[in-house]
Amino acid sequence: MRAVTISAPGGPAKLTPFDVNPGEPGAGELLVDVAAAGVNRADLLQRAGHYPPPPGAPEWPGLEISGTVRRLGPGVRGWEVGDQVVALLEGGGYAEQAVVRAAQTLPVPAGVDLVDAAALPEAVCTAWTNLVDTGGLGAGDRVLVQGGSGGVGSIAVQLAAALGAHVLTTAGGPDRAARCLDLGAEVAVDHRSEDVVAAVREATGGRGVDVVLDVLGGGGLRDNVRLLATGGRLVVIGLQRGARGELDLGALMAKRAWVTGTTLRSRDAGEKAALVAAVRDRVWPLIEDGAVRPVVHARLPLEDAPRAHELLESGAPFGKVLLVP
Repeated sequence: MRAVTISAPGGPAKLTPFDVNPGEPGAGELLVDVAAAGVNRADLLQRAGHYPPPPGAPEWPGLEISGTVRRLGPGVRGWEVGDQVVALLEGGGYAEQAVVRAAQTLPVPAGVDLVDAAALPEAVCTAWTNLVDTGGLGAGDRVLVQGGSGGVGSIAVQLAAALGAHVLTTAGGPDRAARCLDLGAEVAVDHRSEDVVAAVREATGGRGVDVVLDVLGGGGLRDNVRLLATGGRLVVIGLQRGARGELDLGALMAKRAWVTGTTLRSRDAGEKAALVAAVRDRVWPLIEDGAVRPVVHARLPLEDAPRAHELLESGAPFGKVLLVP
């Protein structure tokens, strides 16, 4: 089969189409004909040599796919050949076929296009576990989603709103901010022209927010802590503005707040299976009801993976970029 491999650490030009063996599904696994693969910032880090795949995972990138079940491994129950599915992977999605764990596989939600469904698994699992499991978000809470126009952010805005939270978000430019309002945000701040701290404080009557879902990292740490309400939770899931920042422990203590950071790819199979099960139970009905929907910026041919990476690095996409074999 054709896959897009990384010839050497470096820029997008290091993504090279190549013939590889997809492998056979083992116990508890499925072989899936890939309809589309989502492109994530973790893929960019892997390409640059900063985020190697975990042991046993394929060397080529790709953390989420949609497609059709081609073959079942030993002991698999609940799936049939021909089922349309999405799956969360440790790697190997940039290909015509992928071996996936059955426990990390979900049916394509009713009413969602098979190709567009590839925009869901990584973003939905990331948003759910960080907003709800880690952030403790509940109905009536105020949440700030930093980067509401991104692949995860565009899902997080919708999901938080569907859960009954008051959603504030940031985006770069008035048009992108307006689109975040269409996704369910009550307040969308254009971080290019507005003071985010002042805007959020005004919108919350000076109280601040209960949860911040952050992709900025070190460069956003100071302001994010300033924006937390008493008992607030800052959940860091990205490092777009660096891995290091200065933390005012006095401010954190005074607010009885806390800061944490998480990743999804490094979690073990049991954790991922439990997360996927929770998402199927709690989020998939919201998608099928239309309260949450995939947001797709572009669909590109698999061999255009270098262009997909350039596009994501530019910051231009609103939502996900997909690769279609």
